[in-house]
Amino acid sequence: MSAYDYQREAFEKIKDLEYASIFHEQGLGKTKIAVDLILYWLDRKKIDVALILTKKMLIRNWMKELDRHTYLTPSVLTNNKSDNYYVFNGPSRVIITNFETIVTEFKRFSLFLKSRSVAIVIDESARIKNPESKITRSLFELSPLFVKRIIMTGTPVANRPFDIWAQIFFLDGGESLGDDFVSFKSQTNLSNKLLDDPIRRMEFEDTISSIFEKIESFSVRETKDSGIIELPPKHFYTVPCAFEPNQHEIYEQIRREESLHIVKDGVEDIDTSEVVLKRLLRLIQATSNPKLIDESYSHIPGKMSVLGEMLEEIIQSNEKCIVWSSFVDNVDWLVEKFKKYNPVKVHGAMSQGDRDHSIEEFIENSEVMVLFATPQSAKEGLTLTVANHAIFYDRNLSLDDYLQAQDRIHRISQKKDCHIYNMIIEDSIDEWIDSLVMSKSYAAKLTQGDLTIEEYRASVDYGFSEIIEKILKG
Repeated sequence: MSAYDYQREAFEKIKDLEYASIFHEQGLGKTKIAVDLILYWLDRKKIDVALILTKKMLIRNWMKELDRHTYLTPSVLTNNKSDNYYVFNGPSRVIITNFETIVTEFKRFSLFLKSRSVAIVIDESARIKNPESKITRSLFELSPLFVKRIIMTGTPVANRPFDIWAQIFFLDGGESLGDDFVSFKSQTNLSNKLLDDPIRRMEFEDTISSIFEKIESFSVRETKDSGIIELPPKHFYTVPCAFEPNQHEIYEQIRREESLHIVKDGVEDIDTSEVVLKRLLRLIQATSNPKLIDESYSHIPGKMSVLGEMLEEIIQSNEKCIVWSSFVDNVDWLVEKFKKYNPVKVHGAMSQGDRDHSIEEFIENSEVMVLFATPQSAKEGLTLTVANHAIFYDRNLSLDDYLQAQDRIHRISQKKDCHIYNMIIEDSIDEWIDSLVMSKSYAAKLTQGDLTIEEYRASVDYGFSEIIEKILKG
């Protein structure tokens, strides 16, 4: 399969560099660029072996892509150390493994890299955004031993601007963005205090607007809005919903209980505090489906009837739909409630084989019109362009989950207009999530060079801090 012009341009820019980042937006074919780089390096004997590091669920996708574009047969490193011995000591030119193996096989990786010329391609590199994780620290230590280093993700800023630091540090050891993560984080933190502090806000905006310029010499970034490829438009809709009375009573009781703890804690960045997030999670569950926190709840939640009307209209148009929920139990519950549509599901409690079967059914079976899924289990590596509707029944605070999930349907091979629906209970935590995720999205775009600082300042709204304060204080 031949490359698009923008893929060839990216390849030409980075093919002879020691390290590079491929930050093309999801759905624009980053894998093709990476495969072409591997073939180029192997053909010219710049490397002996290419190591592809990815998430477990994406290993099968990579094997398919290599089979489609190359003559190479990859080997796979797993958690079986005895099998791995033969991979490390075998003739494979391409090895695929998951992130966890970097830690469990660290010693053998160190020896392997010292005896071979190895290139690494880190797929979905936002996985290493936390510089304190074992996986990231292991990769930092191994980094100088790779003769070529590539990171790739469509969402380098997975949640906050400082998410990009560890990914770039793996490539250049701090040459571009410095070697002090704590300092970098303090300067690039999308804080609740930005609304009321114009000096702090200006410093934040100036700092994140300069990031892409610092990494541009070894980075490629294209978006679907840059005119490089023709895709159908993507339409967004806010779908207002109202609490069911008993649901509202449960929500208010939780809100009063949790607000006492959260306000007392006085946490500056509410959505980055693990303790506070666990408390807010109960509010999100209450707006979605109170049965998630109270098994005795037997009423119809406010979003349910609205979702039913939406699905009926979509299916009557003979179009397919994905419904996203962040909760495994919710996916199971929704499948049962809407079984008349013959739906399938994908979530983390299912085996990989069962997930693959559901996806295959959704893609190939004309009678399967609805897929219920969690973003955590189906947001990456899947092309689901048989559907052109994506409904977010509820959302968490992850920008990455939101962007990746909606773009399962908006990518190369989509022929129809795409419709993205956000279901929001009015006067609830749903409104804060919507505002915060939008602010994160604008900050990510500025960091990634997708917006000018003037465009950013004309669009961004830091009002999420006022919304959460209103929610917590009632």
